[in-house]
Amino acid sequence: MTYNNLEISTEDKIGLITINRPKALNALNKETIEELSNAFGELESNEDIRVIILTGSGEKAFVAGADIKEFKDFDGKQGQQLAQVGQTILFNKIENLKKPVIAAVNGYALGGGLELAMSCHFRIASDNALLGLPEVTLGLIPGYGGTQRLPKLIGKGRAMQAIMTAEMFKAEKAEQIGLVNEVVALEELLPRAKKIASKIAFNSPVAISKAIEVINLSDSDKGFEAEINAFGELFDAEDFKEGTTAFLDKRKPNF
Repeated sequence: MTYNNLEISTEDKIGLITINRPKALNALNKETIEELSNAFGELESNEDIRVIILTGSGEKAFVAGADIKEFKDFDGKQGQQLAQVGQTILFNKIENLKKPVIAAVNGYALGGGLELAMSCHFRIASDNALLGLPEVTLGLIPGYGGTQRLPKLIGKGRAMQAIMTAEMFKAEKAEQIGLVNEVVALEELLPRAKKIASKIAFNSPVAISKAIEVINLSDSDKGFEAEINAFGELFDAEDFKEGTTAFLDKRKPNF
């Protein structure tokens, strides 16, 4: 499939999606959101791909936010539809994808950009990253899941303060509060993300898919039951047989 706003590459079981709108600091517009949805669907269905990395082109921005020009004249109904469609076709889709998604956050990750990064399964940031949800400065609140995902990552109190003040976090602070997993130099960002992705790609894709599913239920009352059921189901999978056999044979498993 041809994309106007994305670059897609694959190598060694890793898919790389690069948002490529450098003149707009990779801001999310309707077309880009739709293309991202299609790209994630394409890579999820590709059996050769085990892990997906998402990043932005250039050194300045992962995604600097939503494209405000597209919705500045919207009414309430249109605004609600904007949030609902975006969450459904992209942000929730990434969070529940069967394959792990790593956000490689380079530069600005603001508004919808931070919401996009938070929908990924975890985040690695460059040392020049700046993350925040400044929607209240526009008279809005985050609409792509930011009010729900940020408290889970940094705690309710910190999320309240960050959203109400439109506070922006430098990379070091973001790591301290758990918004990103680690911080590396800009030139090391993609190599580090690929190194982590390679470690994941070595492991059982069936088990990893189940882990994503169950971890996403960890803040609900269904989490423990889901873990028990998933644990049992995996005993019937071929990967379990291969993994245990390889362990006993003292060799690397071939998943």
